[in-house]
Amino acid sequence: MTMTGERFAALWGSLSPIGRAGGDGGYLRHSWTDTDLVCREWFVEEALDRDLEVEVDRNGNLWAWWGSPEGDGAVVTGSHLDSVPHGGGYDGPLGVVSGLLAVDRLRERGVTPSRPIAVVVFTEEEGARFGVPCLGSRLLTGAFDPAQALRLQDRDGIYLADAMGKAGLDVDALGPDPSRLARIGAFVELHVEQGRALDVLDAPVGVASGIWPHGRYRLDFSGEGNHAGTTRMRDRHDPMLTLAHTVLAADEAARAHGAHATVGRVDVAPNATNAIAARASAWLDARAADGDTLDRLVGAIQQRAEERARHDGTRVTLAAESVTGEVAFAGDVSRLAALELGAPVLPTGAGHDAGVLSKHVDTGMLFVRNPTGISHAPQESASDADCAVGVEKLTDLLARLSQ
Repeated sequence: MTMTGERFAALWGSLSPIGRAGGDGGYLRHSWTDTDLVCREWFVEEALDRDLEVEVDRNGNLWAWWGSPEGDGAVVTGSHLDSVPHGGGYDGPLGVVSGLLAVDRLRERGVTPSRPIAVVVFTEEEGARFGVPCLGSRLLTGAFDPAQALRLQDRDGIYLADAMGKAGLDVDALGPDPSRLARIGAFVELHVEQGRALDVLDAPVGVASGIWPHGRYRLDFSGEGNHAGTTRMRDRHDPMLTLAHTVLAADEAARAHGAHATVGRVDVAPNATNAIAARASAWLDARAADGDTLDRLVGAIQQRAEERARHDGTRVTLAAESVTGEVAFAGDVSRLAALELGAPVLPTGAGHDAGVLSKHVDTGMLFVRNPTGISHAPQESASDADCAVGVEKLTDLLARLSQ
């Protein structure tokens, strides 16, 4: 193994035990929980060990600076440390670990950057706890209303405002940070690939061309709660039937549109085995290659849900919780990465903080090969050797951008 590979394995080993769930080996690193705070402490300690200046911005994002935080044209890399429930270890943390190691490698190469360099950890990227993905970067860029953010609740009814306040943040300061954005000249996010394109191409690292537009939508179904044993089938108004047909309709519509649609979360009330449900909610994740196709996909799913509701004597509403438009990484950072790194260029259907920042900052993304092609699950993987290549490629790019 190369020296970079050994260093990656060591630093990765210091983070990987934090938040690992029992049984399946997945992770429970939800934003502003005790586990998340331990992850944040790990990052601060690693940054301080490198003599980087650490700060927490008004939205809870962590920044570790090599050079003045007040300097202009900063070159920033990083990702996030939170996870989906029982998620894989590489989605997010790989970019943070690689960013820290890239600083090490730049120093070892004798690079003296003419611009500040920072490693950033964005908060609540997955939206797994409070429902809005890329919340830290959305608040930073003004893409999400801070007053609405403070009203967000997790499944236990805890408000984001209370969770952040308990961690010592001034929640009244949440909101856009235009002066910080103006000081960033380039942002590069390294991420594990969430598919198998690089494995098929036998390439350890790739460059992102863009991100599919995608959204999260809440479907609320209401009917008539009743006794499971005494209510005749023809007399029922069961919202679970409408929900089930909607899930099938989403799958069918996605295949017909060459898109992706997933219902991976459902809440039911009263949630009793011997009772017909009175209410049910489902969350739809929809993604497509372009915005028009995404709109048609969601429209088709909503139409089928409403048709089925009329048949079942139930009611359904659909509301968008967050929608992100198509992102094309076409600036200098992406072009430089494609030309200098000699890596395959490929699109992704997954959302990232880089996509949010791309409307304000010259942005690019690197992917590291994932042999399983599985993500948001414990089987997500990357070899230490490929991760070391990712660190070296990231270092090459940061060296060029910081001159």
